[in-house]
Amino acid sequence: MESLPINEIFYSLQGEGAQTGKAMIFIRLAGCNLHCSYCDTDFSVSEILSLQQLLARIEQFPSTEILWTGGEPLLRLNGDIVQFFKKAGYRQSIETNGTIPTIEGLDYITCSPKPEAFSKLHINFPNGVDEWRFPFGEGIPLPPEISNLPPATNYYVSPIFDLHKAISQQQSALLKCIAFVLEHPKWQMSVQTHKLVGFR
Repeated sequence: MESLPINEIFYSLQGEGAQTGKAMIFIRLAGCNLHCSYCDTDFSVSEILSLQQLLARIEQFPSTEILWTGGEPLLRLNGDIVQFFKKAGYRQSIETNGTIPTIEGLDYITCSPKPEAFSKLHINFPNGVDEWRFPFGEGIPLPPEISNLPPATNYYVSPIFDLHKAISQQQSALLKCIAFVLEHPKWQMSVQTHKLVGFR
């Protein structure tokens, strides 16, 4: 039986992107292949669970929506794991950094590409994704032109906020995102609602 290194499991609302406000079971897998300065996850903490143990943990929640996140969940996930939870009745979304090819069976793909992934997006997502959500802040490049990206239903830029500072004190990335969307109206801005409102 396969197992997964779990950083944390929690039940909350999705705070950003096209699924904002949806009740989801967040399964954060340990480990990442990047070291982003704004990452707010402690990957030194993990617990190894079999798929049956993980299923038993999440069955306590009323939702059948899983969000695989990390770190980088595609370091650990594979098609067999996705099929296991699909057979158990779960719809599965993923948030990925774009550096690793996607897998079959996922119901919703959010790619939040880091600069290291820009040259790999057509290879890793030949059929496109459900949403592109590009983080934006100081020292981070603007997203490529939509015509240079694999297809998606939704195109977002998302200002990066420091968890340790009040959002009202962090105007630079927000204003740049607003200006970008006004100049490129096929894009939308996605703000991290959970940080604004104060939920998990």
